[in-house]
Amino acid sequence: MAKKNKENKTGSTQKLLPIAEIKDDTVVLKDGTLRSVILVSSINFALKSEDEQNAIIQAYTQFLNSFEFPVQVVIQSRQLDIDEYLDRLEKVEKEQTNELLKMQTREYRQFVTELIELADIMSKRFYVVVPYIPSTVKTTKKFLDRVKELVTPSQVITLKKGQFDKYRTELTKRVDFLVSGLGAMSLKAVALDTQSLIELYYNTYNPETYDQQELVSVDKIQVER
Repeated sequence: MAKKNKENKTGSTQKLLPIAEIKDDTVVLKDGTLRSVILVSSINFALKSEDEQNAIIQAYTQFLNSFEFPVQVVIQSRQLDIDEYLDRLEKVEKEQTNELLKMQTREYRQFVTELIELADIMSKRFYVVVPYIPSTVKTTKKFLDRVKELVTPSQVITLKKGQFDKYRTELTKRVDFLVSGLGAMSLKAVALDTQSLIELYYNTYNPETYDQQELVSVDKIQVER
């Protein structure tokens, strides 16, 4: 009986999520709108010279004024994952023939491990969520309608393949435009593929498991157009 109640609770929770499906590198919401997510690299603004900082601010201002559709900027903080780096150090330690260097490598690996655990160092990921809202979708809702949506599972609007392809084409144009604009500011930007989107949203809605799921690096995402 307890197992059945648990399954029912999980099913009810899933019904309240706004996502209908994720396919073709696109998030389809239950209201019939689409989303793409761009992963963006960062720059250390404080280390730039005054002229470089002014140039970045000017480029960013021009970038914001260059498009007419809304975007959402999301910053996700996660505990820094250095497992791969520690594995490399362990390999170096085992291959080291000089006993002194071997001991120093081991002590350094232990120091880095303890530092991460004590300081709780966080890494940040920057995302730009790009929407596409078809003209047929009603965007203005009354206050009572919004309150009702919080307690009532959303009704799924099914998109036909032709509709989805048309909307996705328009969304892709927006994504390409933003990626180009971000690149002009020396920022690496790439749209997440289907697998990366699934991992991102799964971790977002399941924060208790985020540290067990590896996020793909911006340099490793394969983009096919």
